Amino acid sequence: RRAAPAAPRSAPPRVLRLPPPTAAAFDTLTASLSTAWDSIKKDGALTPANIKAPLRDVRRALLEADVALPVVRQFVARVEAAALGVKVTKGVAPDQQLVKVVYDELKSLMGGEREDLNVPTSGPAVILLAGLQGVGKTTAAGKLASLLRSRGQRVLLVAADVYRPAAIDQLKMLGGQLGVDVFAPGADQAPEAIAAAGAAKGRAEKYDAVVVDTAGRLTVDDAMMAELRACAEATSPTDTLLVVDAMTGQEAATLTAAFAAATPLTGAILTKLDGDSRGGAALSVRAVSGAPIKFVGTGEKLDALEPFYPDRLAGRILGMGDVLTLVEKAEAAVSEADAERLTKRMMSAKFDFDDFLEQYRMVTGMGGMGAMLKMIPGVGAIGDKQMAAAEKQFKIYESMIQSMTAAERKNPDLLARVPSRRRRVARGSGRAEADVAGLIAMFAGMRSRMRSLTQMMAGGGAGAPGMPSMTNDELMRATIDSAAAGVAPGKVRRRRPRAANGKGFGGKAVARNSM
Repeated sequence: RRAAPAAPRSAPPRVLRLPPPTAAAFDTLTASLSTAWDSIKKDGALTPANIKAPLRDVRRALLEADVALPVVRQFVARVEAAALGVKVTKGVAPDQQLVKVVYDELKSLMGGEREDLNVPTSGPAVILLAGLQGVGKTTAAGKLASLLRSRGQRVLLVAADVYRPAAIDQLKMLGGQLGVDVFAPGADQAPEAIAAAGAAKGRAEKYDAVVVDTAGRLTVDDAMMAELRACAEATSPTDTLLVVDAMTGQEAATLTAAFAAATPLTGAILTKLDGDSRGGAALSVRAVSGAPIKFVGTGEKLDALEPFYPDRLAGRILGMGDVLTLVEKAEAAVSEADAERLTKRMMSAKFDFDDFLEQYRMVTGMGGMGAMLKMIPGVGAIGDKQMAAAEKQFKIYESMIQSMTAAERKNPDLLARVPSRRRRVARGSGRAEADVAGLIAMFAGMRSRMRSLTQMMAGGGAGAPGMPSMTNDELMRATIDSAAAGVAPGKVRRRRPRAANGKGFGGKAVARNSM
């Protein structure tokens, strides 16, 4: 009997390839500008001839970053005029001179100096938020209230967005999370009437600040602009802030111009700056409206609103880092007592896996390792893939440390001496024993550097008191020796294959002849 024809093979399932995660704002611009200086490194000075190529690269980089075309033209013209007029400094390369010129012009384009909220002569500060629907205006109101509250101010949120579904409920929820009062008489009243009543309540009840969340629209129209003007006239705000989505791109210039024509703007809040790889809106808002960017949203949490510093952002765009912001984040995330305690443990060489894990979690609380590294001068050139790999590796370290006993975390020597402990940690974290050995090697190297630093600070002595019982070389040697223990000469260690019934993580180690 002839066999039945084989069933046709089904096509392999299609693999859905997700796009890579979006880089932080300005990463693309930073990478593009870094190549603009290469063509003039070999020259002795900046001239009209050799400056054309890097300026062309700068123009292209800004356009790719979604900076508005009129702003790009004005910026490049100013850079060219300033670069050709710069004095030649002995020992300074022309590419460094051009970077300095671009830095100064970028800082000027974004406002020059940091500008905070206006201070009222009497009564509370009334802050009117304007913007289209979907830019994060209501969330920005909550973040601003959180920021003002952290400054010790008593804040009142006013729900004047009566058109968007659940806008009032969202503001009430944000106020409840923050412990901030919310004035919300209802959606059946006119926005200008709600804004006026909220400002009056703020004055009568001695609030320090009143934040008014006005109504938005999907597009700019005359009705919204008339309503915004009415709210401004009813409240006499000390600040009228335009909320702009950083992902808007070149359209941000058009929106800013429309709102600036409707009512005088005193500043802007740039949202979603953590999720856009281009960030051209930040370079367009000030040039179009004349109003400075006062705050930027850097995350989804309510405390993710930061003051905007043009000089710091210009430095980050050019790969110069941002040490001041790094220090401020560290001060906010780590208490002085915790920092002092960790420093003493490091200097006394009592640093263990618990301390290592605590340090890693501190960095995570400051925004992640990648965000921190980009603020360090000279490190910004590290690629996103390298940073992602480093963060992934530290998460693996965390899982292995959490699989250790308290005694093993306090005394890494136990893991170095006893291979069965390493195998147990590997099983608990879903890793290989070699990964645990790699963690010990990394930790030993870190402890070795701490020991060297301690000896230098102590004047070259034998080290600080309280050193672990095993030196770092001994720790590494014990790990290597214990891994080879129990195997006869001419044999190598291997593992039995996993049982067919799926039970167990592997059998006992057996030996076989080496080839």
